[in-house]
Amino acid sequence: MKKVLTIAGSDCSGGAGVQADLKTMAAHGVFGMSVIVSVVAENTARVIDIQDITPEMIEKQIDAVFEDIVPDAVKIGMLSSPACMRAVAGKLEQYKPRHVVIDPVMYAKNGSPLMDPSAVGALIEWILPHAGVLTPNIPEAERITGREIRSLADMEQAARDIYAMGVGGVLVKGGHAAGDALDILYDGDKFYRYEARRIDTKNTHGTGCTLSSAIASNLALGYGIPEAVERAKAYVTDAIAHALPLGKGCGPLNHFCRIFPEEEQA
Repeated sequence: MKKVLTIAGSDCSGGAGVQADLKTMAAHGVFGMSVIVSVVAENTARVIDIQDITPEMIEKQIDAVFEDIVPDAVKIGMLSSPACMRAVAGKLEQYKPRHVVIDPVMYAKNGSPLMDPSAVGALIEWILPHAGVLTPNIPEAERITGREIRSLADMEQAARDIYAMGVGGVLVKGGHAAGDALDILYDGDKFYRYEARRIDTKNTHGTGCTLSSAIASNLALGYGIPEAVERAKAYVTDAIAHALPLGKGCGPLNHFCRIFPEEEQA
């Protein structure tokens, strides 16, 4: 069985973060492991508080995984502070995992900040060069590049700019744009476009976490980056189409929609 590690924050409501990552990995038939960098008290409607795990404990969790069950791929999500980033970057340099997918999480679905706004420079310097695939949405790509994104051409230019920062592949997600959900992958040589119909639902909590974990899972399973992204986007589209109307805000995706018939989940 292939093994995938998520390094991310914990969402106690189960829709995003480490919880969404592990559900996604299970749905793909890979063995999921986790390193928690922050404990987030959140639900579908709001983020109440965040408590970061100490850098030393982050490092020890990563050591515990790599000295025993070496992952075939690593997904990195929420890193709220430069101290978290430095700890994770040091361990990535030490262990050099083959596949690293990084979701540069900056905001929760409800708009609450999950990264210190002053930490973007540290993200670019310490974390981005380790990314085999980086998966920013449009607001995150704007923050990383300092460039407004209003069109497909803008998305492509942002992808080029981020690739030049040392990233292996850049997937700029178009979920915040109008029209169908169009994502752009740039591998330094060519662009790939992934388009799906936009689903009319507010229940999209954890979409970015789920997509990046699905990409990491597919890379671990042996697919190349373009196909891993294609398969991951199809999975997320299904999970959104069958999203769960739970909570008072943006409900979670249905991570096991392909495994359990809906009548069994009622």
